[in-house]
Amino acid sequence: MSMSNANALHGKQKAAALFIGLGPEVSAEVMKHLRADEVESITREILRMEQIDDHTKEDVFRELYDMALAHSFITTGGADYARNMLHQAFGEEHGDNILRKVGQTIPAKPFEFLKRSDPRQLANFLQNEQPQTIALILSHLPANQSAEVVSSFPEEMQVDVSLRIATMDRTPPDIVARVEEILQVRMSSVISQEFTTVGGTAYLVDVLSSVDRSTEREILDRLEDEDPEIADEVRKLMFTFEDIINLDARSVQRVLREVQMKDLALALKAARDDLKEHIFSNMSQRAAEMLREEIEISGPARIRTIEDAQLRIVAIVRRLEDQEEIIISRGGEVLV
Repeated sequence: MSMSNANALHGKQKAAALFIGLGPEVSAEVMKHLRADEVESITREILRMEQIDDHTKEDVFRELYDMALAHSFITTGGADYARNMLHQAFGEEHGDNILRKVGQTIPAKPFEFLKRSDPRQLANFLQNEQPQTIALILSHLPANQSAEVVSSFPEEMQVDVSLRIATMDRTPPDIVARVEEILQVRMSSVISQEFTTVGGTAYLVDVLSSVDRSTEREILDRLEDEDPEIADEVRKLMFTFEDIINLDARSVQRVLREVQMKDLALALKAARDDLKEHIFSNMSQRAAEMLREEIEISGPARIRTIEDAQLRIVAIVRRLEDQEEIIISRGGEVLV
């Protein structure tokens, strides 16, 4: 069966045409990421296609590009951003058609309607809800938006909600749906069809990295009282060894005055080359040469030993920041 009209192809036929156009080597790599039943059905369509003309292949590739571009726009800035970009790129009619096709392949995200809400108004709206409910809702929102909401709560509520965000893991769809139904009277709602991993300490770190320093300190101090283990985990994630590359020259030099050469050599064994160079460039030539030599002659080390050395250096960074002796950039602004 020859194919000469891309618009007449259904989904599996388009996939088959795409694989034919990609060639056997690339197609084989792509197929490794498909389920067995998908490979079988697409292979069946490939066998039915005796040939496809260049025009059809071009149309299939163009549609794939358009869909990938739309996915990228949605991921970057949401549906409104994607619509605006697609209108500029392809015109309103074609852009809307692409967005409609992509929308059929992307499941609705929980609490998507809240992402347009003003954080302060949202804080007022949520403040009478249970802390666990608030944590569930905020865990589905962008970290910077959640940060503004948390910052608007009373201090005691900030800690309570933060603790629940940190301990949250997987949420069944019926619970998400039930919470959304409560909000549906005043706002739109969406229902998750899959278990969604939300919250957790990593997400709380994103939130705390976007609030002001005094709020961060207050929440961490209270977390220390409520649950020392979670507080310690959050503190470890707040600034990683790799983040040293974002420190300015003066701050790096101040940190290096506190760090033992042995710890630094160990820590840099598993570091990226650009981070190593960032540190070398903030040392004297002789000190940098000695450090390079120490790294080379110290021999292999366990990953745990390297990570422990990195954590000791991170602790120094955090202490110097608390003493306001260095600068760390967080949440899009520089704080002292």
